[in-house]
Amino acid sequence: MAQKSSVVMMMNNLPGQELIMKKFPIKYSNTSPLGLIGFGFTTIMLSFANVTLFKLNSMIIGLGIFYGGMAQFVAGTYELKKGKTFSGTAFCSYGAFWLSFVTMAVGSPFLGVDPPDHKAEGIFLLFWAVFTGFMFIGTLKHGHITLKTVFLTLAITLLILSIGAFTESGTVTKVGGGFGFLCGGVAFYTAVAEVIDGEQGYTFMPI
Repeated sequence: MAQKSSVVMMMNNLPGQELIMKKFPIKYSNTSPLGLIGFGFTTIMLSFANVTLFKLNSMIIGLGIFYGGMAQFVAGTYELKKGKTFSGTAFCSYGAFWLSFVTMAVGSPFLGVDPPDHKAEGIFLLFWAVFTGFMFIGTLKHGHITLKTVFLTLAITLLILSIGAFTESGTVTKVGGGFGFLCGGVAFYTAVAEVIDGEQGYTFMPI
């Protein structure tokens, strides 16, 4: 996507030479796949923990910091720079979500504060569920079906996990983890499809 041109000035010190100005367009690649795959991959890994296949561990924390967090946040800043308010807001917000989640999970000893109890976790997840519900509404007019599915299943996932946190129910949390697999899987597929279709020049993986 071509943006406002940058100007490179080349000046010759010889007398009688005029100033030469050349314009080179600044181009940005499609950063949506980076944001989607960072979100989707990290969501899938956390969902494994939610269904108790394994416990929350350093692998999930690492993904939450670097892929779901930083990489997705950076993708969002580039989307905002390209004038894409919706995708920029989404990627920056959910990148911040993952960084917040990591801080909640392991940051208490370093920050000198108590870790969140089940009520605090429930409120945290509930507000993210509400936010995601509004973002889902934003996809209804222009978003493709896979994008609608990502936000719808994410809103459901967060709501169920919120209920699981409030009630301290492992069964409810497992159900939320199941929806998390669906959400993360669709996000992962959408990201890969955008990369493959963009490289092939035709629709190989429909979205």
